[in-house]
Amino acid sequence: MNQLLIATNNNGKIQELQSLLSDLNVELLTPSQIGLDIDIIEDGLTYAENATKKAVAFAQASGLISIADDTGLEVDALDGAPGLYSKRYGSSENEGKELPDHERRRYLVRQLQDTPRPWTARFRATIALAKDGDVQLSEGICEGEIIPEDRGANGFGYDPIFLFPELGKTMAELSMDEKNRLSHRAKAVMKAKESLEVLFTG
Repeated sequence: MNQLLIATNNNGKIQELQSLLSDLNVELLTPSQIGLDIDIIEDGLTYAENATKKAVAFAQASGLISIADDTGLEVDALDGAPGLYSKRYGSSENEGKELPDHERRRYLVRQLQDTPRPWTARFRATIALAKDGDVQLSEGICEGEIIPEDRGANGFGYDPIFLFPELGKTMAELSMDEKNRLSHRAKAVMKAKESLEVLFTG
């Protein structure tokens, strides 16, 4: 059976990617399962650069086809911030260290409190697949709004404050089935599956 390495140490991302890829006839592996401990500095200028950097590093270290993503939240009232710096957003308030998810959400809402709602935003995900230096990229976007208070327990990162207005639910209130249809990561993975078939047969 073909093997695919999920190139991240983020447990939330691992669980989501495992669910999104579960219909493939491949063995999904995580870095900890194969004793791989790599910490990638995400200093690219685009989501694609960061995703590529992660996928290539894990593929080279493991010899396996690797899948990585880079994701950002883009808030219109903040001129697209936090964007590439979504994970590190607000770290200047914490001696340069990353804030826990809930504190990062509160920091974001504080930046918006003097701006009229709705606070329109989008999640953007870029997926990179790497094999022997060959990299395939795909992108997914979902549109929504930021709300001031956390809602839901089925997500991580900014999910509890990202609302789908047409559903009346935040990303963290979606069932896994709904998230696997609607999320930015799901849309990017759907496109990536076609590239995966080519990489496994090529």
